[in-house]
Formats: sequence, C-alpha cells, structure tokens
Amino acid sequence: MQKNIIGVFGAGNISETDNEWHVALTVGRKLAQRGFVVLTGGLGGVMASASKGAKEAGGITVGILPGTRKTTPANRYVDIAVYTGMGEARNAINIKSCKAAIAIGGEYGTLSEIGLALKGNCPIILLNSWTIAPHGDVKQPEWYVVSTPEEAVSSAVGAAEEENR
Repeated sequence: MQKNIIGVFGAGNISETDNEWHVALTVGRKLAQRGFVVLTGGLGGVMASASKGAKEAGGITVGILPGTRKTTPANRYVDIAVYTGMGEARNAINIKSCKAAIAIGGEYGTLSEIGLALKGNCPIILLNSWTIAPHGDVKQPEWYVVSTPEEAVSSAVGAAEEENR
C-alpha cells in the first residue's frame, strides 16, 4: 500500500519556545494520526517540530536535505533522510514529492516552496504564513489560508484525498 505524503515547511531558526514550534508539532502529530507521511526539509525549527510531532504519533518522516551527511545532518526525528547536495534547489523536490503542503510562518525558503507549489499545482495551505496575491489575469491557484493547525491538516488531507480521486 502506497503512503500519501504531505509536506510541512517553515523557518529553520525557530526554537521550542516559539508559537510556530507548537503549531508545527501539532500539525505533524495530526498528519501522522491520519496516516500521512510527513515530509520536511529535514533541518531544525518548523521542520524538526513537525517531524517530532509525527514521530510521537507513530508516523513516518522524510527529510529532503540541502547538503550532504557531513554538511547538513538531518534532525533526529527524520526516519528517511535524502541528501541532495542541491542547496535551496531541493525545495523543488520537496514540492514534487507531496500531495499537498502546509507552510507555517516561514522565511524566504518557505516563500520559494509556496511559489513552487503554486506553479506546480500542489495544493498549499498557509498557516500564519506569507500573504500573497497573483498579479493580473493569472489563473487562481489552489491555496488555502487557515488560522489553526486543525484547519491546516483538514485542508491538506482534503486536498490530498481529492488528488487521489
């Protein structure tokens, strides 16, 4: 049986005392409880927190890392580490590997993942993340703006299940 993957993306420089840490922990836990593999960039911050939440719920985690084992080791909650040696270009792999993605907060790396998701028709859920609007007559992409971890998970799961139909 093939497992569905949902990506969780956000800043790597947040700590356990930040609200985004707790939000990502909840998102990771709830995704794993629903049977989804949690894919992140494999580093710290939101990525570690979402992975930790998934592991605590008995889930599987994947980290798509920018460097090598020596230069960018995965956080301790990653089950499957994929070392790309591609730097930020690995964000394209992140998006192409998941049925839906959740952006939590984030910096410019997260913004690039949001843009890649929109361009690649990967449903993206924005949770306390970037505010964006297309210019001109651009086709409205599939994105959702939500305010709670529960809404984020529900939207991502719904989008992933729609993708399977």
